[in-house]
Amino acid sequence: MDFDDQFELGHLFLTERKCRTCKIRKSLMDSFYRIRKNSTLLSSYSYECKECAIKRITHSKKKKMYSTDWQYPDW
Repeated sequence: MDFDDQFELGHLFLTERKCRTCKIRKSLMDSFYRIRKNSTLLSSYSYECKECAIKRITHSKKKKMYSTDWQYPDW
């Protein structure tokens, strides 16, 4: 059994990851945010793709509520 024929360099390094929200396989380095800044490991990338993270943040962002009929009190 020759192990060199069975394994390639792509098997040793993760190059794709499945997003946990949209369930689509995407490129790890291009489509996922790095969550550990000082680490160079591939496991330092998030499990949610950039597009899903942007959608989640903009959807959960609170709307600013300004009252347009506010007046200064007349004392």
